[in-house]
Amino acid sequence: MCLLLSDSLSEVMVMTTEMQEIAITEDKPLLTGQPDAVKEAEIAARILLDQGQEHSIETPHGLLHVTLHGTGNTRRPAILTFHDVGMESKSCFSTFFKFEEMQEIVKNFTVVHVDAPGQEEGAPCYPLGYHYASMDQLAEMIPAVLQYFNFRSVIGVGVGAGAYVLSKFTLNNPDSVEGLVLVNVDPNARGWMDWAAQKLITLTSSLPEQILSHLFSQEETSANTELVQSHRDRITKAPNLSNIELFWKSYSSRRDLNIDRNSTLKCPVMLVVGDQAPYEEAAVECNSKLDPTTTSFLKMADAGGMPQLTQPSKLTEAFKYFIQGMGYMASSCMTRLSRSRTTSLSSSYSMEGSRSRSRTLSQGSQGGNLPPSPSNTMEVSC
Repeated sequence: MCLLLSDSLSEVMVMTTEMQEIAITEDKPLLTGQPDAVKEAEIAARILLDQGQEHSIETPHGLLHVTLHGTGNTRRPAILTFHDVGMESKSCFSTFFKFEEMQEIVKNFTVVHVDAPGQEEGAPCYPLGYHYASMDQLAEMIPAVLQYFNFRSVIGVGVGAGAYVLSKFTLNNPDSVEGLVLVNVDPNARGWMDWAAQKLITLTSSLPEQILSHLFSQEETSANTELVQSHRDRITKAPNLSNIELFWKSYSSRRDLNIDRNSTLKCPVMLVVGDQAPYEEAAVECNSKLDPTTTSFLKMADAGGMPQLTQPSKLTEAFKYFIQGMGYMASSCMTRLSRSRTTSLSSSYSMEGSRSRSRTLSQGSQGGNLPPSPSNTMEVSC
């Protein structure tokens, strides 16, 4: 009996392997009779697709550098990203979007990386006295990107300052955004205490150190991890450091988004923050102001200040589940994390009868089941 079952499983595994091999062959056919010129053109096209197509887009507040990955298919929303201060699209998102398990998502969506003005690699320094765009004005530049590529809607992925910009854009253009993934978002303006603390830091710390304290947790900067060292070196040696300072000042002068339950983001939102990250409390507060029926809160252990770089595997699984919840990639294979969440969610909805609470997806480095919290949020550990 056991032997027959083992033989059946072996046959299924062989068939699965053969199917995967056939799928790979069909995805990237290599015909032996192809002329060399056609082969070279195909290879060049694939390289271009991987590197992305760079565009300079005119907006009401100046030029935006944008990198497009994919074919520009408008049948699905594009994934539009906006990076944090002290970074550009490559340093902020390359690790995440080039992660192996992320490729299933990338090949099904057009991805657009937006660089804040003057932040892209090789950007010339602005002249002394240049008036940099405010955070509100940065949000007002995004519609020009959608119009340029003829996108009807997007799924936004923002980190830090980029999360603020995309939140503001969504509040202004609710019909253009189908979903938001906000990492380390802080929807509040700086208070007087924050302002005084920032003034003191400005007097005692260099610009790179100020930005590092914004990007990383205190534990990471104290330990001077390899990731912290690499970003310190990158920022310190950046030819456009004066431009980075302008972006930093713009973010530090941000206004309150004035989000509450009566005036909130209308689309599905996934909030992401690392345990002990600099903006952990701000993300928790933001979660309390959003619609609990459309908001997921993902607090990641062992992630530090930049979970998209330190925990791309966990974030990929959560992002995939988020997209499936929006009705896309429904036939995609679900991972262990997604299956455990679906089971928990189905169980919860059958008891509640409706989506009457927010979903808090709390991830730890170890597995284990967590009981429902007293605040009626659901926690799924993986």
